[in-house]
Amino acid sequence: MRLSFQTVPCSLMALLLLGALVACRPAPQTSGTSNATLPPTAPLKAAAPPKAPKTVPQPTNIQLLWSVPEPVLSGGQISRPLVHRSLTLPLSTQQVSQVKTAGSVDLLRPALMPLYDQIEARKPRELRFFRQGKRWIAQAQTGWKVDRAATEAALLRAVQRGDSRSALSVRLVAPPRNVAWAAAEGLAYLGTGESSFAGSPDFRIENVRVGASRVHGRWVAPGAEFNFNASIGPISAGTGFRQGYVVTGNTLSVEDGGGLCQVSTTVFRAAFRAGLPITERHAHSYQVGYYGAPGLDAAVYAPAKNLRWRNDTAGVLLVQADWDIPAARLSVHLFGRPDGRQVQIGAPELSGTRTAPPPTFIADSKMAAGTVRRIDMPAAGAQVSVVRQIKFADGRTRQERLSSSYRAWGGVFAVPPGDARLRGVQ
Repeated sequence: MRLSFQTVPCSLMALLLLGALVACRPAPQTSGTSNATLPPTAPLKAAAPPKAPKTVPQPTNIQLLWSVPEPVLSGGQISRPLVHRSLTLPLSTQQVSQVKTAGSVDLLRPALMPLYDQIEARKPRELRFFRQGKRWIAQAQTGWKVDRAATEAALLRAVQRGDSRSALSVRLVAPPRNVAWAAAEGLAYLGTGESSFAGSPDFRIENVRVGASRVHGRWVAPGAEFNFNASIGPISAGTGFRQGYVVTGNTLSVEDGGGLCQVSTTVFRAAFRAGLPITERHAHSYQVGYYGAPGLDAAVYAPAKNLRWRNDTAGVLLVQADWDIPAARLSVHLFGRPDGRQVQIGAPELSGTRTAPPPTFIADSKMAAGTVRRIDMPAAGAQVSVVRQIKFADGRTRQERLSSSYRAWGGVFAVPPGDARLRGVQ
């Protein structure tokens, strides 16, 4: 029998031989086992795609910014430094999207209105003077009104552009007595009165503070008279004053407003040193230790005693008071139109000096037995005169003598009821 062969390509032949060898090769063995068949591998499942995080609107803050001038008068010159302010308008991404879609910020008004109210709470306040180093500067406070149309138009543009800032438009409301008015009036510093209330009891300190606040900010027109009692108004607990000891004639009593003479004395000193005519002034019946050197005090006791002085300058006068409670200092400053007058005040001249008598004792039901408290300090009696000389710009000179008569005063001490000293037994 004759065999016939077909020609097979070499590459195919190689593949056939390799398959035969693989088929004849024994199955691999695992360590420690027989030729056991491995279990089939489970098909892999496709991993589920991660869930997208839930979208939560994130807040977006927009800063509302505005800058406005705040005029200052210094040395007769006006400058206008800028005041920069800002407020934050919180927005969510949803609100931003809604504003862009609507092309309007109407839906933001509930959030804008409280911001508008906060800005417009700033009201006009008339001019006041402030010490800056050795100079006095004047400044008023303008009121602010929001220009809503301009502000909201700018806000819409900021939201559409994705800006984090937006301009807020403010209209200024100037008080009638503003910096420009003061410059036209030629207002400047005229003089200061000072006094110390160191050692005063609490009731007296509070009455000094309340009384000073009543004269602070008073304006006196040209030719008009300053009236201290009218400036203070009714004196009672209902008007903010506290009860304290006051001297009436030769006795000491408890009344509302004890300590007001500290304020009247300080106002008097300011007017006296500014060269203004004093139309009513009363010396205390005895020298008061709080006021330092005698002869420059002014007692008030409505309606019998008052302090009055006249504005004889060509312009309006402003009375300002400031008090420093920790330092126990009270100051009163006068501002007006300077006319070139120069004032010289001489030292107090004393005569007829008399030594202080024994003290007076009064009963205080709140005090414990065996205690004593000084109410008023002793003082010697004397006749005191102070000379003031005023030289005016036109060459005129006026000389005045201020006279005061003080009786000798032994001071006052409070003791508990039943104390032997109340009967004159020392």
